Amino acid sequence: MTSSPRESSPETETETEARPAEIVREFGPFPGASAVHGVSYDGRHMWAATGTRLLAIDPHSGEVARTLQHACDAGTAFDGRHLWQIAESRIDKIDPASGAVLASIPAPGGGGDSGLTWAEGSLWVGNYRGRKIHQIDPDTGAIRRTIASNRFVTGVTWVDGELWHGTMEADESELRHVDPGSAEVLERLRLPAGVSVSGLESDGADLLYCGGGGSGKVRVVRRPKARRS
Repeated sequence: MTSSPRESSPETETETEARPAEIVREFGPFPGASAVHGVSYDGRHMWAATGTRLLAIDPHSGEVARTLQHACDAGTAFDGRHLWQIAESRIDKIDPASGAVLASIPAPGGGGDSGLTWAEGSLWVGNYRGRKIHQIDPDTGAIRRTIASNRFVTGVTWVDGELWHGTMEADESELRHVDPGSAEVLERLRLPAGVSVSGLESDGADLLYCGGGGSGKVRVVRRPKARRS
């Protein structure tokens, strides 16, 4: 008998106050790109999904190093070899050297998906209005588990065993560190009023790359040091 996917309860905010996000760098807007929908990092370049093109961006200078023509209206991920890109109701596996699509799987939200990241051999997909994060099988798209949120979910990333996601409602945006088991909100970083967060990705260390939605920018936020119990 096949077991059902696990689902957490919605996030709780007890005794967790938001503090200002420390924005250390800002890139863009980029030529020909009116929005940034998703971001990723391959160890050398940031990747930004801009609607019809994926941009490989130097994380130090902000210069665009390469461009891949591809539908890219939401989250982007990198698994160590391949890019993964949400394109409406599907997720494409892409060869970053050639831009060729190697495989496609259905996106769990059927077009309502937002963020995307790779961790633990799985893709993790933010569902915006569904207020959920799904862990899915990268070969089939089957949902392995679900983490519920009490806010709209935009970008998603893992770093040092920490799960972070973006939220964006009205003119308020935050980055949230949540417990993947209980969905408890452990930390909240508040972005300035009017600043959007779409995609989210870690550099594997102390920085979080935040897609800026319709601003066409990527903002770099310092990740707080690991929370001590």
